[in-house]
Amino acid sequence: MSVLGFWLLALALYTLVATLGGRRLLPIVGQLLVASLAIPALLLGWVEPHWQLDARALLAPAWVEALYGLCFALLLGYILSDVIDLELSPACLKIALPSFLVPLLAGIACAVWLLPGPRDWLSALGIGLLFSITAIPVLYLFLQSIDYPPVATRRLLHTAILMDFLCWSLFGLAQGSAQPTSLLAPLAAAALPLLLHRLGLRHPLVYSLPFFALMLLLQSLKLNALVFGIGYLLCLAALRQPLRLPLPERHWKRLLNGVAVPLILTCGVLRVDFHGLAGDYPWSAFAALLVLPVLSKVLGSWLGLHWAAPAAPARLKWRESLLLNIRGLTEVVFLNLLLQQQLIDAPVYFGLLLMSLFSTLLPALLGKRHPVHSEPEARSRYEVS
Repeated sequence: MSVLGFWLLALALYTLVATLGGRRLLPIVGQLLVASLAIPALLLGWVEPHWQLDARALLAPAWVEALYGLCFALLLGYILSDVIDLELSPACLKIALPSFLVPLLAGIACAVWLLPGPRDWLSALGIGLLFSITAIPVLYLFLQSIDYPPVATRRLLHTAILMDFLCWSLFGLAQGSAQPTSLLAPLAAAALPLLLHRLGLRHPLVYSLPFFALMLLLQSLKLNALVFGIGYLLCLAALRQPLRLPLPERHWKRLLNGVAVPLILTCGVLRVDFHGLAGDYPWSAFAALLVLPVLSKVLGSWLGLHWAAPAAPARLKWRESLLLNIRGLTEVVFLNLLLQQQLIDAPVYFGLLLMSLFSTLLPALLGKRHPVHSEPEARSRYEVS
């Protein structure tokens, strides 16, 4: 069987799980299950012994690398597009700051003291940011699935957008600080909306098509696509210019869920040496990667929620702390970015991938309950003058 045959089979597995899960299973949950369980089992139990193909051979073709770059640029652009919807409020700031800082510090400490091997400051920062991140699209879908009150939904989503904006911006600036001149081209490209607006162009596609095209170009040139994406979208937000996806929403999601996310996840998993996985890291390190991100994120979110609304019921703050711990798609993109730039190694990647699955499943495992308050109560408790 050829390399192409493996990739077609892998994509078919993702499609099968998505079909069987239907509306009961969030897409990213099924994708994480396939990536962390089915793909390793397929590789070790069938592809290597029967097809005589190893992971390096499956990643070797040039078309795999090119398709990965295309999918990653599209997915990163889609994730960053949430920046344009950021709305700051005192409540969001009070929730976001501890929810961001506590896991960030825990992640840096974990990278420096608990994980074996030397780590530079950018690698430690990247792991800390992985501890802090929240998956905005998955959080939205989960809140919709349990009919969460609109006011509370907006508050949590804007809090998550603020935290992710801090994560992406801090990492992008940290990357550029090592080579400041590498930021010149991305920042110049990010100012394109200002030029288009000055020329009198107003159609949303005039702004969105160059965004995704330049994301792909900068990604292929190994330039800082992250700084470009954030800067471009901040310009759009300043101009109050909407970003329209180049395809209808349903086709865009079908492309991302059917091809982009499965390909990115599978490429990341194939970089893991499962034969030597147990010998690379002690089990205590894997336990830390599974447990510490969840505990630190829940603690930080609880502190932020308590700061924003001290009188809110503890049960509510506990539930929303778990919701803000959802990882999913955003974590996958950030993980692959760090792995692609060799800031984390394959065992850390796989450990944090399992953590992302556990974090995303945790609210569902503890029950899809409705909030303990009515919507007017939520509004009064979380409005901060």
